[in-house]
Amino acid sequence: MQGFVSALRRAFDRWVGWKRLGILASVAIVTIAVLHLIKTLKGINSEHVLLALEDKSSTHIALAAVCVFCAFCTLTLYDLFALRTIGRFNVPYRIAALSSFTSYSIGHNIGATVFTGGAIRFRIYSDWGLSAIDVAKICFISGLTFWLGNTFVLGIGLMWHPSAAEAIALLPQSVNQLIGFGFIAGIAGYLCWLAVGRNRRELGRDGWKVVLPSAPLTLVQIMIGVVDLGFCALAMYLLIPESPHIDFLSMAVVFILATLLGFASHAPGSLGVFDAAMLVGLGEFGREELLASLLVFRILYFFIPFAVAVTIMGLRELWLSVVIPWQQRRKPNQLSSAPAIAPAGKPQQQKS
Repeated sequence: MQGFVSALRRAFDRWVGWKRLGILASVAIVTIAVLHLIKTLKGINSEHVLLALEDKSSTHIALAAVCVFCAFCTLTLYDLFALRTIGRFNVPYRIAALSSFTSYSIGHNIGATVFTGGAIRFRIYSDWGLSAIDVAKICFISGLTFWLGNTFVLGIGLMWHPSAAEAIALLPQSVNQLIGFGFIAGIAGYLCWLAVGRNRRELGRDGWKVVLPSAPLTLVQIMIGVVDLGFCALAMYLLIPESPHIDFLSMAVVFILATLLGFASHAPGSLGVFDAAMLVGLGEFGREELLASLLVFRILYFFIPFAVAVTIMGLRELWLSVVIPWQQRRKPNQLSSAPAIAPAGKPQQQKS
């Protein structure tokens, strides 16, 4: 039996491989989402969408913007937690905040977040002496924070409101509830595994080895992800139509599923995938009203942070590549043109 499993694994690695499987899964998710989105948007009246945008409460939009701001503030803790986990205490919070915000905002909007976000992180952290392996560890721990937070909230939501995911998952409520129990049980088992001992918390070998956070610190890690997700979901909840009524947790389950599908697709800004999942999961709302809500959310959560992040990185590169070299070239000239000043008590002797 063991030989058969080994042969099957070798055949899988040779003919398919996890990389190809991931690409196929991404393409499949994007294709299904786009086809469904085209089908859903048929017959949409653009004038009704514009009217729905005009009817949006400015107070709700402002509160949603505050929630998005708080979400990105929480997001800065992802890198800070990762830095402290790998023992890099010399990197200050402002650098962790800069890296976390720019890498997520730019990487998620461009797509292939693992590569684009990692490249931005390396560009910033290399100035502080971090290697590519250190950056890889930061990306891994930050991603772990995201998935632990999402899995925890999704598990609670599926147990409490299994019907909320029925339209997206296409599974019976009992199965959704069982999946929710499985998620929470998995997190509980992971925490117990971490509590066993430090040696069991090491992952990797040779030059790449990361020590996972302890069980108490993992609870902090989960809380960071939960707070970040909570602010994002609350922003969306403030923007959706008031009628028909939906409770926050049910909406949060749909929001998390749409977010995870968007990440799995690797589509730039989860475009099409996130929107299609939200339109399917919240089918009780009018399409024009919900589409207007999604447009406002995209502006607040995707477009504005992306523009700010690109501006920040552009100004930083301009400062590093133009201003600082100009100052360094200017300093020697200033020193050479400065008048000679004799030390105190030793006046210069005049030549005869």
